[in-house]
Amino acid sequence: TEQGSELALRALSLGAVDVIGKPTLSVEQGMRDYAELICEKLRAAAGARVRRLSAIEKPIPLIDAPRTAPFLTTEKIIAVGASTGGTEAIQEFLLGLPPTCPGIVITQHMPERFTRSFAERLDRTTALTVCEAADNQRILQGHVYIAPGHSHLLLKRSGAHYLTSLSDGELVNRHRPSVDVLFQSVARHAGPNAIGIILTGMGKDGAAGLLAMRQAGAATFAQDEETCVVFGMPREAALIGAAEEVAPIHRLAAKVLERLGK
Repeated sequence: TEQGSELALRALSLGAVDVIGKPTLSVEQGMRDYAELICEKLRAAAGARVRRLSAIEKPIPLIDAPRTAPFLTTEKIIAVGASTGGTEAIQEFLLGLPPTCPGIVITQHMPERFTRSFAERLDRTTALTVCEAADNQRILQGHVYIAPGHSHLLLKRSGAHYLTSLSDGELVNRHRPSVDVLFQSVARHAGPNAIGIILTGMGKDGAAGLLAMRQAGAATFAQDEETCVVFGMPREAALIGAAEEVAPIHRLAAKVLERLGK
Protein backbone atom coordinates (compact mmCIF):
# COMPACT_ATOMS: atom_id res chain seq x y z
CA THR A 1 0.00 0.00 0.00
CA GLU A 2 1.04 3.63 -0.25
CA GLN A 3 1.49 3.74 3.52
CA GLY A 4 3.86 0.76 3.29
CA SER A 5 5.99 2.15 0.47
CA GLU A 6 8.88 3.14 2.73
CA LEU A 7 9.02 -0.41 4.15
CA ALA A 8 8.97 -1.80 0.61
CA LEU A 9 11.89 0.41 -0.35
CA ARG A 10 13.76 -0.76 2.73
CA ALA A 11 13.12 -4.37 1.67
CA LEU A 12 14.52 -3.60 -1.77
CA SER A 13 17.64 -2.13 -0.17
CA LEU A 14 18.09 -5.39 1.75
CA GLY A 15 17.92 -7.53 -1.38
CA ALA A 16 14.26 -7.96 -2.36
CA VAL A 17 14.10 -8.39 -6.15
CA ASP A 18 10.98 -6.30 -6.79
CA VAL A 19 7.80 -4.91 -5.31
CA ILE A 20 4.17 -5.31 -6.36
CA GLY A 21 1.67 -2.63 -5.38
CA LYS A 22 -1.51 -3.75 -3.66
CA PRO A 23 -4.27 -3.69 -6.32
CA THR A 24 -6.96 -1.03 -6.14
CA LEU A 25 -8.92 -2.26 -9.18
CA SER A 26 -11.79 -4.67 -8.73
CA VAL A 27 -13.01 -4.90 -12.33
CA GLU A 28 -12.30 -8.14 -14.19
CA GLN A 29 -9.96 -6.65 -16.81
CA GLY A 30 -7.97 -4.83 -14.14
CA MET A 31 -7.42 -8.05 -12.23
CA ARG A 32 -6.37 -9.88 -15.41
CA ASP A 33 -3.75 -7.19 -16.04
CA TYR A 34 -2.64 -7.51 -12.43
CA ALA A 35 -2.25 -11.27 -12.81
CA GLU A 36 -0.07 -10.74 -15.88
CA LEU A 37 2.04 -8.26 -13.92
CA ILE A 38 2.60 -10.78 -11.13
CA CYS A 39 3.61 -13.46 -13.65
CA GLU A 40 6.04 -11.06 -15.33
CA LYS A 41 7.66 -10.16 -12.02
CA LEU A 42 7.92 -13.82 -11.03
CA ARG A 43 9.70 -14.59 -14.31
CA ALA A 44 12.12 -11.76 -13.62
CA ALA A 45 12.71 -12.98 -10.08
CA ALA A 46 13.37 -16.52 -11.32
CA GLY A 47 16.36 -15.30 -13.31
CA ALA A 48 17.49 -12.56 -10.95
CA ARG A 49 21.01 -12.30 -9.59
CA VAL A 50 20.24 -12.21 -5.86
CA ARG A 51 22.94 -10.93 -3.57
CA ARG A 52 23.56 -12.69 -0.26
CA LEU A 53 23.60 -10.77 3.01
CA SER A 54 26.35 -11.71 5.44
CA ALA A 55 24.80 -9.64 8.22
CA ILE A 56 21.96 -7.22 8.81
CA GLU A 57 22.87 -4.14 6.83
CA LYS A 58 22.82 -0.71 8.35
CA PRO A 59 20.69 1.99 6.76
CA ILE A 60 22.54 4.25 4.34
CA PRO A 61 23.51 7.42 6.24
CA LEU A 62 21.83 10.65 5.28
CA ILE A 63 23.88 12.96 3.11
CA ASP A 64 24.72 16.33 4.63
CA ALA A 65 26.15 18.07 1.59
CA PRO A 66 25.64 21.53 0.13
CA ARG A 67 22.96 21.59 -2.55
CA THR A 68 23.24 23.43 -5.81
CA ALA A 69 21.86 26.96 -6.16
CA PRO A 70 18.13 26.62 -6.96
CA PHE A 71 18.08 28.59 -10.22
CA LEU A 72 21.18 27.26 -12.00
CA THR A 73 20.43 25.55 -15.30
CA THR A 74 22.57 23.59 -17.71
CA GLU A 75 22.65 22.70 -21.37
CA LYS A 76 23.74 19.13 -20.66
CA ILE A 77 21.28 16.53 -19.39
CA ILE A 78 21.49 12.95 -18.10
CA ALA A 79 18.70 10.42 -18.76
CA VAL A 80 18.44 7.12 -16.87
CA GLY A 81 16.12 4.14 -17.32
CA ALA A 82 15.72 1.08 -15.09
CA SER A 83 13.33 -1.65 -14.01
CA THR A 84 13.85 -4.75 -11.83
CA GLY A 85 16.67 -4.05 -9.38
CA GLY A 86 16.78 -0.42 -10.45
CA THR A 87 16.02 1.29 -7.15
CA GLU A 88 19.36 0.31 -5.64
CA ALA A 89 21.26 0.75 -8.91
CA ILE A 90 19.90 4.28 -9.31
CA GLN A 91 20.85 5.13 -5.75
CA GLU A 92 24.40 3.82 -6.22
CA PHE A 93 24.75 5.80 -9.45
CA LEU A 94 23.47 9.04 -7.89
CA LEU A 95 25.72 8.65 -4.85
CA GLY A 96 28.68 9.04 -7.19
CA LEU A 97 27.52 12.39 -8.59
CA PRO A 98 28.14 15.88 -7.16
CA PRO A 99 25.49 18.62 -6.90
CA THR A 100 27.26 20.42 -9.77
CA CYS A 101 26.25 17.74 -12.29
CA PRO A 102 23.66 18.43 -15.01
CA GLY A 103 19.97 17.84 -14.39
CA ILE A 104 18.91 14.18 -14.42
CA VAL A 105 15.64 12.66 -15.62
CA ILE A 106 14.83 9.08 -14.57
CA THR A 107 12.22 6.51 -15.49
CA GLN A 108 12.09 3.58 -13.08
CA HIS A 109 9.33 1.00 -13.52
CA MET A 110 7.56 1.18 -10.18
CA PRO A 111 3.98 1.09 -8.85
CA GLU A 112 2.23 4.44 -8.96
CA ARG A 113 2.05 5.02 -5.23
CA PHE A 114 5.75 4.28 -4.63
CA THR A 115 7.57 6.80 -6.81
CA ARG A 116 7.11 9.74 -4.44
CA SER A 117 8.57 7.76 -1.52
CA PHE A 118 11.42 6.62 -3.75
CA ALA A 119 12.21 10.22 -4.72
CA GLU A 120 12.07 11.35 -1.10
CA ARG A 121 14.44 8.55 -0.08
CA LEU A 122 16.95 9.53 -2.77
CA ASP A 123 16.66 13.17 -1.74
CA ARG A 124 17.64 12.20 1.82
CA THR A 125 20.50 9.87 0.87
CA THR A 126 22.30 11.64 -1.98
CA ALA A 127 23.93 15.03 -2.47
CA LEU A 128 21.36 15.87 -5.15
CA THR A 129 17.91 17.43 -4.93
CA VAL A 130 15.45 14.71 -5.93
CA CYS A 131 11.69 14.95 -6.54
CA GLU A 132 8.87 13.10 -8.22
CA ALA A 133 8.49 14.93 -11.52
CA ALA A 134 5.55 17.23 -12.12
CA ASP A 135 4.49 18.73 -15.43
CA ASN A 136 6.35 21.71 -16.85
CA GLN A 137 9.20 21.86 -14.31
CA ARG A 138 12.39 23.62 -15.32
CA ILE A 139 15.28 21.15 -15.16
CA LEU A 140 18.06 22.48 -12.98
CA GLN A 141 21.67 21.58 -12.30
CA GLY A 142 22.05 19.13 -9.44
CA HIS A 143 18.35 18.20 -9.53
CA VAL A 144 16.83 14.80 -10.28
CA TYR A 145 13.31 14.24 -11.62
CA ILE A 146 11.74 10.77 -11.14
CA ALA A 147 8.88 9.78 -13.48
CA PRO A 148 5.67 9.34 -11.47
CA GLY A 149 4.26 5.83 -11.57
CA HIS A 150 1.15 6.93 -13.43
CA SER A 151 2.65 8.94 -16.34
CA HIS A 152 5.31 8.93 -19.02
CA LEU A 153 8.08 11.47 -18.37
CA LEU A 154 9.33 13.38 -21.41
CA LEU A 155 11.82 16.15 -22.04
CA LYS A 156 10.89 19.35 -23.87
CA ARG A 157 12.60 22.69 -24.52
CA SER A 158 11.67 26.28 -23.89
CA GLY A 159 14.34 28.38 -25.54
CA ALA A 160 17.66 27.38 -23.96
CA HIS A 161 16.02 25.58 -21.05
CA TYR A 162 14.88 21.98 -20.59
CA LEU A 163 11.47 21.30 -19.06
CA THR A 164 9.65 18.17 -17.90
CA SER A 165 6.48 17.00 -19.57
CA LEU A 166 4.08 14.32 -18.30
CA SER A 167 1.80 12.21 -20.49
CA ASP A 168 -0.94 9.71 -19.65
CA GLY A 169 -0.69 8.20 -23.15
CA GLU A 170 -0.88 4.52 -24.04
CA LEU A 171 1.44 1.98 -22.46
CA VAL A 172 4.71 1.51 -24.37
CA ASN A 173 6.38 -1.90 -24.07
CA ARG A 174 3.61 -2.60 -21.54
CA HIS A 175 4.82 0.24 -19.32
CA ARG A 176 3.77 3.70 -18.26
CA PRO A 177 6.13 5.32 -17.48
CA SER A 178 8.26 3.93 -20.31
CA VAL A 179 12.02 4.33 -20.65
CA ASP A 180 11.70 4.41 -24.45
CA VAL A 181 9.34 7.39 -24.27
CA LEU A 182 11.81 9.32 -22.10
CA PHE A 183 14.87 8.44 -24.18
CA GLN A 184 13.15 9.26 -27.49
CA SER A 185 12.22 12.72 -26.20
CA VAL A 186 15.77 13.31 -24.95
CA ALA A 187 17.17 12.28 -28.34
CA ARG A 188 14.83 14.74 -30.03
CA HIS A 189 15.36 17.75 -27.78
CA ALA A 190 18.90 17.34 -26.37
CA GLY A 191 20.76 15.34 -29.02
CA PRO A 192 24.55 15.43 -28.46
CA ASN A 193 24.13 17.39 -25.21
CA ALA A 194 22.69 14.30 -23.48
CA ILE A 195 24.07 11.22 -21.76
CA GLY A 196 21.88 8.11 -21.64
CA ILE A 197 22.20 5.23 -19.18
CA ILE A 198 20.20 2.01 -19.13
CA LEU A 199 20.31 -0.03 -15.94
CA THR A 200 19.14 -3.41 -14.68
CA GLY A 201 15.67 -4.59 -15.69
CA MET A 202 13.59 -7.25 -17.42
CA GLY A 203 12.49 -6.86 -21.04
CA LYS A 204 13.59 -4.43 -23.74
CA ASP A 205 12.07 -1.09 -22.72
CA GLY A 206 14.63 1.64 -23.34
CA ALA A 207 16.81 -0.16 -25.89
CA ALA A 208 15.30 1.54 -28.96
CA GLY A 209 15.25 4.89 -27.19
CA LEU A 210 18.91 4.58 -26.19
CA LEU A 211 19.76 3.79 -29.81
CA ALA A 212 17.91 6.94 -30.88
CA MET A 213 19.96 8.91 -28.36
CA ARG A 214 23.23 7.47 -29.66
CA GLN A 215 22.21 8.19 -33.25
CA ALA A 216 21.48 11.78 -32.19
CA GLY A 217 25.04 12.12 -30.87
CA ALA A 218 24.52 11.38 -27.17
CA ALA A 219 26.98 9.36 -25.09
CA THR A 220 25.31 6.10 -24.04
CA PHE A 221 26.08 3.53 -21.35
CA ALA A 222 24.61 0.24 -20.11
CA GLN A 223 25.09 -1.56 -16.81
CA ASP A 224 27.05 -4.82 -17.11
CA GLU A 225 25.62 -8.29 -16.48
CA GLU A 226 27.73 -8.97 -13.39
CA THR A 227 26.20 -6.09 -11.40
CA CYS A 228 22.64 -6.31 -12.79
CA VAL A 229 19.84 -8.02 -10.88
CA VAL A 230 18.31 -8.77 -14.32
CA PHE A 231 20.40 -8.17 -17.45
CA GLY A 232 17.43 -7.92 -19.83
CA MET A 233 17.22 -4.24 -20.71
CA PRO A 234 20.99 -3.58 -20.85
CA ARG A 235 21.47 -6.75 -22.92
CA GLU A 236 18.87 -5.64 -25.47
CA ALA A 237 20.52 -2.23 -25.71
CA ALA A 238 23.95 -3.77 -26.24
CA LEU A 239 22.67 -6.21 -28.88
CA ILE A 240 21.33 -3.45 -31.14
CA GLY A 241 24.37 -1.22 -30.67
CA ALA A 242 22.57 1.34 -28.53
CA ALA A 243 25.11 1.23 -25.70
CA GLU A 244 28.44 2.81 -26.53
CA GLU A 245 29.97 1.21 -23.44
CA VAL A 246 28.93 -1.45 -20.92
CA ALA A 247 30.26 -0.99 -17.38
CA PRO A 248 29.61 -2.08 -13.77
CA ILE A 249 27.26 0.10 -11.77
CA HIS A 250 30.01 1.32 -9.44
CA ARG A 251 31.91 2.75 -12.43
CA LEU A 252 29.07 4.45 -14.28
CA ALA A 253 29.05 7.72 -12.33
CA ALA A 254 32.81 8.16 -12.88
CA LYS A 255 32.42 7.47 -16.60
CA VAL A 256 29.65 10.05 -16.86
CA LEU A 257 31.78 12.63 -15.05
CA GLU A 258 34.67 11.86 -17.40
CA ARG A 259 32.43 12.58 -20.38
CA LEU A 260 31.34 15.83 -18.76
CA GLY A 261 34.95 16.82 -18.10
CA LYS A 262 34.42 17.01 -14.34
